[in-house]
Amino acid sequence: MAISRKILSTMEKSSWIRRMFEAGAKLKAEHGNDNVFDFSLGNPNLEPPREFQEALSRQAAETSSGLHSYMPNAGYPAVREKVAAYISGEYGIPLDAGNVIMTVGAGGALNVALKSLINHGDYILCPSPYFMEYQFYCDNHGGILNTVPTGPDFLPNIERLAEEIGPRTAALIINFPNNPTGTVYTQEYLDRLGEMLTARSREINRTIYLISDEPYRKIVYGEVEPGSVFKAYPHSLIATSYSKDLSIPGERIGWLAIHPEAEDMKNLVNAAILCNRILGYVNAPAFMQRIVGELQGVSADIEVYRRKRDMICDVLADAGYEFTRPAGTFYLFPKAPGGDDLRLVQALQQERILTVPGRGFGREGFFRIAFCVDDATIEGSAEGFKKVLRQFK
Repeated sequence: MAISRKILSTMEKSSWIRRMFEAGAKLKAEHGNDNVFDFSLGNPNLEPPREFQEALSRQAAETSSGLHSYMPNAGYPAVREKVAAYISGEYGIPLDAGNVIMTVGAGGALNVALKSLINHGDYILCPSPYFMEYQFYCDNHGGILNTVPTGPDFLPNIERLAEEIGPRTAALIINFPNNPTGTVYTQEYLDRLGEMLTARSREINRTIYLISDEPYRKIVYGEVEPGSVFKAYPHSLIATSYSKDLSIPGERIGWLAIHPEAEDMKNLVNAAILCNRILGYVNAPAFMQRIVGELQGVSADIEVYRRKRDMICDVLADAGYEFTRPAGTFYLFPKAPGGDDLRLVQALQQERILTVPGRGFGREGFFRIAFCVDDATIEGSAEGFKKVLRQFK
């Protein structure tokens, strides 16, 4: 057999999100797009803001020499300086261009960080539910993802995380606002997490790095203010992208920032730059770097997502589902009535409603709804959600 056995195995376990998306394509071909209610893929349905379109036009018209030449693997220095200035204000810690690497989205940033930190056989700790690609990203670099279930409020239990840390623990990955739960971590919570990591690092005589994956940071609804990992813990890295807040996921542009006081910071930055190159990214897309450099702090109209959140919450509450209203992201993670998330998702599919089982995020008994969809999709799903819940009572 020509194909790698490992990749064949990975293909069998690969994303439930994509499976449901592909099932949706078949249903749409059979019933028509308007008759299928697809909540499977977190694909922003807002157009990029006006400022993005204007920057796009300006950059496309630019004819300066050398625009399409090779650049430093970390990205354009001027863009990195602008990003660092924005990060300094957002996270409350002064940074400069030397702490920032422009990356091919948040996925690129995470792979660069993990390759820079992992020795073969190291463990990466992660609260569950989680974005399932983390498992594959860790495996890419010889690491093992060690997941720890969160509590009923979807916050990681800090004492439980501490118990899981051992001599082979290289890092902890967190994601907030969280995909799939919409949970937002406060500064008070992050401070306690940082205190624990400091104490456990001392006990195992190894610095545990904190990697925070934050592509949804600007999609918050005001109930909870997101905290800063840079304020909470010096040995931290932030990975993010412009995919969700600027509604440009296909452009694959993001950054990795490293705390200026992180242990072995200069070597870590240089390692990340090297990994950006040797992983095959080489550098982040030049055109998009120049555009996002102009757009620090700009985002799509988040109030639209707040309204959609309230719409889908009303639909589910009226039908009788149990859920926690998300404080951020454009996801909802309700309980699966009866506890069998796969059976529930299959029943919804019979009503042409596409969702993703919680097991696709390492947490059975729940299911994910991506509500970054047209209003008509939310409204049209209401009767189907009610009908399916009656089957489970």
